[in-house]
Amino acid sequence: MRRRKLRKDESELWAKVIEAAKPLHPDTAAFHRPAPAKPQIPERQPPLPDDFGLPPLSRHQRPSTAGVSLDLRPTVSERLASQRIEMDRKKFGKMKRGKLAPDARIDLHGMTQAQAHSALTGFLMRSYSTGHRLVLVITGKGPGPAMGGVLRHQVPHWLSLPPMRELVLQLSEAHRSHGGSGAIYVYLRRKREG
Repeated sequence: MRRRKLRKDESELWAKVIEAAKPLHPDTAAFHRPAPAKPQIPERQPPLPDDFGLPPLSRHQRPSTAGVSLDLRPTVSERLASQRIEMDRKKFGKMKRGKLAPDARIDLHGMTQAQAHSALTGFLMRSYSTGHRLVLVITGKGPGPAMGGVLRHQVPHWLSLPPMRELVLQLSEAHRSHGGSGAIYVYLRRKREG
């Protein structure tokens, strides 16, 4: 294996480490400090031009970053699609294809987060107590929290927290006939008797 030479900054750092090092056994003669390495002076290379020799771009040729998202987190749709199926698989398939009619629905459009959270909690509690299994929560479509999709991002989070977590068996993005990515199917657990 060929060894490479240390760069100047690496040599300086190594010299500092050696100076600060203390022997585990000071009486051991085997411990010695090597002479500090002479710093190597790198050959001067001409700096690369910022444009790499290309003509400057006009204002109209510059690439636009408008509308480009640098958020690498999974989307709400991807998170919902990756959840483990907890309900009956056959029924889940029907639900995903829009073949099951929701027992009830709530539209959270135009509500603040506080209003929507309160309305959603009350709606799910009532739906559960009346024995509904499949309900539809309409959140609206929005590409991200900064552009109106706050509720779309918040609703799955709220449904994963108590007290709603105890009522919810499955979440899924709605079929396009029920609102598609602007709505979420919430499949509730069976009501406990007694």
